[in-house]
Amino acid sequence: MESQTEKTPVPAPRLLEQVRRVMRLHHYSLHTERAYVDWIRRYIRFHRMQRREDLSGGEAKIEAFLTDLAVNGRVAPATQNQAMNALVFLYKRVLQLPLDEPIAAVRADRKPNVPVVLSREEVARMLPLVEGVAHLVVKLLYGSGLRIMEALRLRVKDVDLGMKQITVRDGKGAKDRVTTFAESLKPLLENHLQKVKVLHEQDLAAGYGAVYLPYALERKYPNANRDWGWQWVFPARDLSTDPRTGVVRRHHVDPGVVNKAIKAAARRAGLTKAVSAHTFRHSFATHLLQRGTDIRTIQALLGHKDVATIMIYTHVLQQGGHGLPSPLDDLGV
Repeated sequence: MESQTEKTPVPAPRLLEQVRRVMRLHHYSLHTERAYVDWIRRYIRFHRMQRREDLSGGEAKIEAFLTDLAVNGRVAPATQNQAMNALVFLYKRVLQLPLDEPIAAVRADRKPNVPVVLSREEVARMLPLVEGVAHLVVKLLYGSGLRIMEALRLRVKDVDLGMKQITVRDGKGAKDRVTTFAESLKPLLENHLQKVKVLHEQDLAAGYGAVYLPYALERKYPNANRDWGWQWVFPARDLSTDPRTGVVRRHHVDPGVVNKAIKAAARRAGLTKAVSAHTFRHSFATHLLQRGTDIRTIQALLGHKDVATIMIYTHVLQQGGHGLPSPLDDLGV
């Protein structure tokens, strides 16, 4: 008979739940968590794994999966890299199993892509057609060279209207940077923030008003999540439940709202280019180059680690293909 002092063994967590726990321990974003879990689920299905023991021999199995993505799935290099990162995280961080053998998967073809850039006239034609809060967001994308998530994750304290600058916190590569702020946006943003503050005060009165803070900051400053300076510049219209904690609060605007508004505006403007949120960041860099701005300055404003990344915009400036006139123009007919 089992002794009353003996404890019932705690069952091991299911693999994907364990992945989520480890990712949250290391403060990965919810977006990255969902992407990694999805790749790990696809990896398990690809090899028809039934037990944890089936995960052994990871190098060969990862190689086969990544090769299939490149050959049969024809995925982009960035997609294959994300799958690789997810599986390395699984083995090294979650299972704590080394990957000592090389993983020589067939690599996805990397095609040279020239970014889509709008002319100044096209930007001027399109901006007035962007509706709602997306109008201000898109002006920040173009006026400050922000990525869409950098704009949507802006806190009130990170916009300095007096110094005409924006501080991007924890941007790509987990780095902070400072970028320019258009003087013409000041009255528009001040009016927007007045409305946001009223909404925040209403949330506080209703017993809400706390915004998400990274774990370390929330622990260090337990009351900061209700302070005005920490609120989102672009809060969502409705309260929502945090899927990780179950806490009800107001998140920032979903990027899908902005992307839909951009697509609709591009159609109304009659543009045939494939315009996305990132197009305005590309246009910001290209138009600064056209004005003679130093390439190192543009690198700092965009937050790129390598100046070589900026060089792609010099190709955009070479109008007519490598900057050469067509021989047809020499005929005069």
